[in-house]
Amino acid sequence: MKLKGQSLVRSIENPSFKNTFFKVGDTVRMLIRQSNNDSKRVQNFSGLVIKRQGSGISATFTVRAIRFGVGVERTFPIYSSSLENLEVLSSGIVRRAKLYYIRHLSSKAARIKTKHK
Repeated sequence: MKLKGQSLVRSIENPSFKNTFFKVGDTVRMLIRQSNNDSKRVQNFSGLVIKRQGSGISATFTVRAIRFGVGVERTFPIYSSSLENLEVLSSGIVRRAKLYYIRHLSSKAARIKTKHK
């Protein structure tokens, strides 16, 4: 069976819908598979989703975390094979699609209201 164009992209996207259940403002924890020369390890990274961008297979998201008093932002493709697991810790209530203003706030002022389940 030979797939071309849109049908090829859809065949790749459909089994990979596992990571599309989060949104901007959510606090997430990810397990990222990293491989150096001959060693493979899994790194834990958790933080606030400040941006989702694009659609389809090329969609990306950015997570911001504070590490040792310094803000760290990492951008990942949603359908990346290096994302081993993605877990939503809490859902935030925000009214913006991009939370760039969080970068300039102190850690206490950067708190996001959370939904009660």
